Formats: sequence, C-alpha cells, structure tokens
Amino acid sequence: MLRFKNLGSGSAGNATLVEAHCGAQVSRVLIDCGLSVRELNKRLVQADLSIEDIDAVFITHEHADHVGHARAFAQRTGAQVWMSRGTALACDLDQWGLESGQFQVARDGQAIEVGALQLNPFTVPHDAREPLQLRCTDGDVHLGVLTDLGHGSAHVVQALKACNALLLECNHDPELLANSSYPGFLKKRIAGPQGHLSNLESAELARALLHPQLNLIVAAHLSERNNRPDLAQAVLSQAAGCSAQEIEVADPLTGTGWYQVH
Repeated sequence: MLRFKNLGSGSAGNATLVEAHCGAQVSRVLIDCGLSVRELNKRLVQADLSIEDIDAVFITHEHADHVGHARAFAQRTGAQVWMSRGTALACDLDQWGLESGQFQVARDGQAIEVGALQLNPFTVPHDAREPLQLRCTDGDVHLGVLTDLGHGSAHVVQALKACNALLLECNHDPELLANSSYPGFLKKRIAGPQGHLSNLESAELARALLHPQLNLIVAAHLSERNNRPDLAQAVLSQAAGCSAQEIEVADPLTGTGWYQVH
C-alpha cells in the first residue's frame, strides 16, 4: 500500500510525507522540510506519528521554503538525508554536522530504496542549482511529486508517465500575478521557464500525463496572493475531464489529509 499526506505547501514551508506498507514493514520518507521541527512534529502527531517515525528526508532543492529546517531535523533524528550534489553545495552541507553516512547523493534516473519505498528522482527546470523531483512507488502503484518547476519539459513528462496520483504545482493564475503588487523582476522570475507553473501550464502537463489509471490529482504550492483554489480546480478539472470537486487542493498552512494511491 502506498499513501501520502501533504503537511504544508506554499511559501510558508513545504513538506510531504510518503508512506509504503509491505506486510509488517512500513517505510516513510519526508519530501522537503520547510517546517520547523516543532511544527512538523505537531502536524505529524495529528496523524498519530512523530518525527522519529520518519526513515529519511529527501530535499528537492535549496530554496528556504523546502530546506529551511532540514538541518535541525537531520540532527535531531539521525535520519538519512538525500539530495543532489548541487543542492548539497548550495546548502553548504559540510556545515550541517551530519553523522558519517547520513548524507546520500541523489541523482537523476538512479532509484533510491528506502525499505518498502522506492524513490525515482528526475531533474526539473527550476532556478536552483540541481533541483530534483520524485516518482514514488511501492512496486504496485506510482505517485508523482512535482511542486517546483518552470515548465513541463519532455524529461518531466517521461519521468511521470503512467502515475496513479499526482501532487502537482499550481502556483499562480497569470492574470492575478500580472496585476499583483509584486515587483516586475519577481513577476518575470515566477512566470519564466525556470520559475513556477501557472494553473494553465499545470493543466497542460496534467493533460499530457492523463491515462485511465490516473485517478487523483492534488493541486499544490498555490500562491496565497496570486492564486485561488477554485481557479486551479477549474482549469485542472477541464484538463482531466472531471468535476472541479474531484481535484484536491493542498492548503498552504495545513496541507491535506491522507490519500491512498490506487
């Protein structure tokens, strides 16, 4: 069984828990750690878990809302830390004080085994040093996690083909972003090919990934100023051929409940 729970998705901090069951074995990986250890533990307790239940953390890239509290988490738990070499350099990982063997290098196209859970990293176009996103599987079903990228490249589409569920960035509505109070350079960065997906771009990517066994799409990383859940749901539902209510949305502050991947 494969299931996941987003713990927070937005500029205030990102973290997603992925869990695989194989008989009596349960394996858990935290994707990104932009929440303080105290807040992370608080949200895990609400799911009858604690930070000690996490086997590893995977850091997608070095931006603070994804890696800001990973050092404290790693030092507190001793869990393995996976990230690309470029992300490690950008994070100055040598100063983290990790135990020998705690840091593991993640690479595009090289599968990572964490107990019953397999992670398959792939590179994405984003304004970071060596960003990676993930395809997660228990061997039977597949979850695609895609929360920070500027456009859906052919490599991204190939990496996420035939997924059963997607946690998909819907960062902004182009009109809301254009009319926002953000300075021009920031608008250009967000809307650019190395920035973040708009609702329309997310819908195009979802359409490219559609197949009969894709039965769950969760919109994530919505800008609190430049997007609204109903806008993301409307565009994604049109692409997926379903009702707007069937598109789930990760709350920036509280995340989501548990979703089992079928």
